[in-house]
Amino acid sequence: MSAIVIDTNVLLVADGQAPQMTSICREECLRRLQRVRATEQVVLDTRWIILGEYHNKLSPNRSPTPGSEFLKWLLQVQADAKHVSPVTITPLDRGQTSFAEFPSDKALEKEFDPADRKFIAAANAHPEKPPVLESADSKWLRWEPKLNAHGIRLEILCRRELEAIQKQRQKRKKP
Repeated sequence: MSAIVIDTNVLLVADGQAPQMTSICREECLRRLQRVRATEQVVLDTRWIILGEYHNKLSPNRSPTPGSEFLKWLLQVQADAKHVSPVTITPLDRGQTSFAEFPSDKALEKEFDPADRKFIAAANAHPEKPPVLESADSKWLRWEPKLNAHGIRLEILCRRELEAIQKQRQKRKKP
């Protein structure tokens, strides 16, 4: 059984909480989360940093949405090695945005979103170095080559949409 790290926005897109993404992307996220539940292990840190972020963005005990249902399932199976692969990540700051397991790369450290470092640290800490599942943040496209250089792979859902978003932003930045 393979392992995967899941960025929070995959759950949010599945819930329809990412208005910049199309319904096609939402369906892709829904299908991918179903596949995770059936055939993969979700990588979670033992300090609950990742689960904590999921819980801050979703409500597993309120309205049944796909993302909150996925979180509820994770909470129910978190001790089951069939579904969850735990890793230890070591925060280096009180805000839990810097981690010992994050690749040592000054350029990557400088530009990588601090809120997303936990996902990279979890992938890097895992013995399989599983991919990080991403869906709605075009910045990850820019980081992908640098992460690959450190043996960290991304599985980017909705890649074409993110590339189009990235191109639009670049056009707006040009004088």
